[in-house]
Amino acid sequence: MAKLRKPEPRKADDARWVAVQTRDTNRDGTFYYAVATTGVYCRPSCPSRRPKRANVRFYATAAQAQAAGFRACKRCTPDRRSLPEEHAANVAEACRLIEAAAEPPKLVQLAAEVGLSPYHFHRIFKSIVGVTPKAYSVAHRNKNVRDKLQRSTTVTEAIYDAGFNSSGRFYANSTEVLGMKPKSYRAGGADEEIRFAFGDCSLGAILVAASANGVCAILLGNDRKALAGELRQRFLRAKLIKADAAFSKTLAKAIRLIEAPASGVDLPLDVRGTAFQHRVWKALQAIPAGSTSTYAEVARRIGKPKAVRAVAGACAANPVAVAIPCHRVIRADGGLAGYYWGVARKRALLDREGK
Repeated sequence: MAKLRKPEPRKADDARWVAVQTRDTNRDGTFYYAVATTGVYCRPSCPSRRPKRANVRFYATAAQAQAAGFRACKRCTPDRRSLPEEHAANVAEACRLIEAAAEPPKLVQLAAEVGLSPYHFHRIFKSIVGVTPKAYSVAHRNKNVRDKLQRSTTVTEAIYDAGFNSSGRFYANSTEVLGMKPKSYRAGGADEEIRFAFGDCSLGAILVAASANGVCAILLGNDRKALAGELRQRFLRAKLIKADAAFSKTLAKAIRLIEAPASGVDLPLDVRGTAFQHRVWKALQAIPAGSTSTYAEVARRIGKPKAVRAVAGACAANPVAVAIPCHRVIRADGGLAGYYWGVARKRALLDREGK
């Protein structure tokens, strides 16, 4: 009989047991289960006969299960890459190629590099990253031009250094890319106008701010003056304007996201970050209310399994509380970890969504 290892916290195990019962392929690679009576460990999606719950132990990695004395199942081969893991690796390689290319690579080129057909590759890439390869390429190039604008001597120099073949193509979408005119962005957003308003919710004070393109900040705290100061730090050179009565609808929607997380409220967002941060934020938005995910699971979903700390950093950099639900990401042991707006608020949000 295999050596038993102390199980991980009960709450996390309950969710894993549900995944085993439903043979959830989406959880493959996020944990493994072992059966004490057979001495075998499996993937959550293993088609073998379901074991009794009392005989099951859970492990975060295959190596941990093996160290505890269990051997790999011959049906689901958990000691090898699963198909989802293979897909994640292919997408990660494609993202690396896109980010390293001087000009956006074509779909056919990317698919050939990872050994898939263009149609199959396009479908897999979008399912994992949340956007098409072309959209990801555009987002990365837009991030480059934002960086170049802050360092180049002229706007034209920045446009060409970022990989645009003509300034006309860039200017056609410059407001969408930057949220303002290129010269204004290069000047630190000196001409940008951001409207903001305060409100109160069950978590304390809330500040909601929006540019012309959408909500750019949702901040939580106990002191309105401190929230206003934080907004100023985030948009140092922009013109901050107290919003008029018409903005109350936007404020109300943000508060509803807190008070009724399953209501399906949709807010247009203007969040600015790196291509990696946008990938993480997109993955967070896919976590439904009432569910949680670990930092490692998010890293695997975006095809960067080793970037757990970077995922945590992207969560911390999230400028729009609740609209991008970084509070739904927890530690592998079920602990809440940190939260930019306070662990007590994170716990309150998760408790409310659980109900």
